[in-house]
Amino acid sequence: MKYTYDYPRPAVTADIIILKKIDTQQFVLLIERKHSPFAGMWALPGGFLNMDETLEVAALRELQEETNITGVALKQFHTFSKVNRDPRHRTITTVFIGNADSNTLAPTAGDDAAKAEWFALDKLPPLAFDHGEVMEMLKTKSEFTSL
Repeated sequence: MKYTYDYPRPAVTADIIILKKIDTQQFVLLIERKHSPFAGMWALPGGFLNMDETLEVAALRELQEETNITGVALKQFHTFSKVNRDPRHRTITTVFIGNADSNTLAPTAGDDAAKAEWFALDKLPPLAFDHGEVMEMLKTKSEFTSL
């Protein structure tokens, strides 16, 4: 079904924070972007919502497509809606968060990810989009960093 409106509509994405703990150190899973914008930069896994899926389904799909990780329970963390967070167009994202089993999850890059790697929360590279702000917010919310 095609819709037309008098006013522009934003795009919607789901981004995913996957954390794992090794000993006392927390790690987050990032992907290296294969395409513009921000090609070559690190980012949270994520992507656009399809018209026939919920945000939760989109988050699980994008996680699997970009990192080959499945079976992680996700819960909503926060919605980010800054006007210029994506240089392509107006995009609103809901970020989901999950905890990984550090012994069994080995990500492999796929889809539009060139690489998928774990980074220590206290040693993150510069991040694409507003993902640096996302991670700063995460660090202030102890109920999430203690997963």
